[in-house]
Amino acid sequence: MTVLFPEKDAVKVRAYFLGQQIDLQPFTQTEPLALGPLMVHSSEDGCIVLFDYGAAILFGLSAVEEAKFLADIQGLIVDPFDSPETEEALIRLAPVNEGKVEDGIILLSQFDIPVLQLVGDILAKSVVLAEYEAATSQVFDQIEPFAASLQQRHFNRQRATELLGQIGNSLMIQHKIVGRVEIVDKPELLWEYPELDRVYARLEDEYEIRERHIALERKLDLVSRTAETALEIQQQNTGLRLEWYVVILIVIEVLLSLYELITSQG
Repeated sequence: MTVLFPEKDAVKVRAYFLGQQIDLQPFTQTEPLALGPLMVHSSEDGCIVLFDYGAAILFGLSAVEEAKFLADIQGLIVDPFDSPETEEALIRLAPVNEGKVEDGIILLSQFDIPVLQLVGDILAKSVVLAEYEAATSQVFDQIEPFAASLQQRHFNRQRATELLGQIGNSLMIQHKIVGRVEIVDKPELLWEYPELDRVYARLEDEYEIRERHIALERKLDLVSRTAETALEIQQQNTGLRLEWYVVILIVIEVLLSLYELITSQG
């Protein structure tokens, strides 16, 4: 295995969730350090692990190099975020406790490419979860007024549009984290390097990837069910009003008929 940063015992890492997608094609035109996930050189010492779902993990880049990379990649980002979610860590060589995380410091036995790819995979999933945890919390805060509105008799079209928007946002996040990011799936890299499975499992546990995913899924499910229930009640209320309108029209028609009958007899 190729070892990176041979003269360092600690390397700064910064994870970015830049947008909904990154076009990785231009990076494959030059010889990458590795594929699946894609790892490329960024400077004399630094490297970057890139994911097409919008995450980039930077290893050993200075502040100037990071700023240049973020400026250069803008044209390859689909639907970039105004304020990308970020997460920092420090990888440090340690003879024991590989995969343990202490105060943002990830202990590793060596800085070889497959290990750094696994670190990149975990940090990418963590930063994506952080973005959608924050987004879902904002939506979740709106559940209480929505739930309270279920007791009201009247809904307006704007409220219905908001409810549909909540359902749409929840479905989009679920599609992202399950369909594209594959949060709970192990990376295919482990098929080639099964000896790293224990390291990956420990990192996944340290960053609570599965627990955070389950909690997020539960919140998304509650948001969707609350919005759907509110819409159903709105539709029922609308149907009930229409039924009353029909009854009123029938009553009016009967009264008019009676009036005509009475006046004709008179």
